[in-house]
Amino acid sequence: MAYEDIIESLSPIERTILPLLNEHNFDRLVERSGMERVSVLRALEFLGSKKVIKLEIKKEKIVNLGSNGEVYRKKGLPERQLLKYIVNSKGRVSLSEAGKKSGLNDQEFKVSLGTLKKKALIDLKNGDIILSAKKEEIGKKTLEEVFLEKLPLNFNSLKPEELFAFNSLKDRKDVIRVEENQLVSYSLSDIGKSISGKNINLNNGDMIEQLTPELIKSGRWEGKKFRKYDVVSPLPKINGGKRHFVNQSIDYGRRVWTELGFKEMKGDLVQESFWNFDALFTAQDHPVRDLQDTFFLPLDRDVKDKSVVKNVKQAHEKGVDGSKGWGGVWNENEAKKLVLRTHTTCLSARTLYELSKLPIERRRGKFFAIGKCFRNETVDWKHGFEFNQTEGIVIDPDANFQNLLGYLKEFFKKMGFPKIRFRPHYFPYTEPSVEIDAWHTERKEWIELGGAGIFRPEVTVPLLGENIPVLAWGPGFDRILMDYYKIKDLRELYGNDIKQIRSMKVWKK
Repeated sequence: MAYEDIIESLSPIERTILPLLNEHNFDRLVERSGMERVSVLRALEFLGSKKVIKLEIKKEKIVNLGSNGEVYRKKGLPERQLLKYIVNSKGRVSLSEAGKKSGLNDQEFKVSLGTLKKKALIDLKNGDIILSAKKEEIGKKTLEEVFLEKLPLNFNSLKPEELFAFNSLKDRKDVIRVEENQLVSYSLSDIGKSISGKNINLNNGDMIEQLTPELIKSGRWEGKKFRKYDVVSPLPKINGGKRHFVNQSIDYGRRVWTELGFKEMKGDLVQESFWNFDALFTAQDHPVRDLQDTFFLPLDRDVKDKSVVKNVKQAHEKGVDGSKGWGGVWNENEAKKLVLRTHTTCLSARTLYELSKLPIERRRGKFFAIGKCFRNETVDWKHGFEFNQTEGIVIDPDANFQNLLGYLKEFFKKMGFPKIRFRPHYFPYTEPSVEIDAWHTERKEWIELGGAGIFRPEVTVPLLGENIPVLAWGPGFDRILMDYYKIKDLRELYGNDIKQIRSMKVWKK
């Protein structure tokens, strides 16, 4: 861009900082200009695009104290406070007394117990906390305490012991926080050197900055020069509103099932164990019902229709249509326990029950659900305590196993998996049962998507009132999303990172 063209294209904010460009400290430049930091940075970016300056922006992560961290640096970490209390209690104190009198809230007390136990500074026996630390260990500062005293620190410069302390503290509430700073530097180009430091006033009546209706009406624009506009330089991206990419994909899956002639099933996230487990012929001593796998709520709720309860009890204790059931005594109190649903198959059970109230010729249909489920999993890159599942059932006396495979192939083809295979599998409530795998073209391997089968008579007879084929499936939905959006960590689906959400492509198959 020629010298005169540059002069005539300068915006007001560029002209403001142009006389100050000999000030090479960005913070000092902001101070002298009297403008907001973001305006000065934008002006520098404009000048950079015009080759007036060479601009460099680096980002650095700074680890600093959170609000609780500032308190803990003065008073000591909760585990240090608890350790002092145990020492002052002559090395032994009951859990209940320490919880009430140590001065810590419940969360701090639990974290402190775990931390001191992990560092082998205390033992827990018969409801008491017993000091097991040596005298020199009690007074020695921990890595976490030393780390807090050093903050703020550059994250990329952390030593191994500092990184260990960081990982130990990062999940605690407001103890530390990571801030992102921008380091702005610039140098003048040859063109910049020739015009920097000069006061360039183009607003002397001969240069028009903006064409307004009033200016057009008055005719004062005639014979004047307009500031040249740069239509090539990059501008900040404008992001319009859109649905979350997970909701977009769920809407698409919902449309696929609807176009295949299915009706949607809906229901509450909280279900009685009766519908979540018992109605699906899951034995009451099955490990899947343990606390390790299920989120139980501290409430019970009766199933109002005692006739369906009686039917399910019969299926569990003695079986139906010649089967033997699970034997033993079926406990109705276990069935009353409320849980966060572990699958959407509970909606299929409820749908079969509702159909049983209709005349037998109307107990037919195709139904689907896509919804959130919950399992008590250890959270990592491939497991979460909540996930989406897509559910489906087809109730038809003429339905068969080939129909089941056909529905699944068609659905997954529309979801972007044209190559599907099925493997024999076991589920408590279907027989025969299959596991669904899809071929991943990039990784060149089969990935597991979920299970399917035909409901056993122990499910259909107590709920529907007749023994006819009911095709059923309930594969996970989130793995489909992870493949489409190239997400490697399941937690990214629900992290609500605004940058990630803005960059995600629209779901389109």
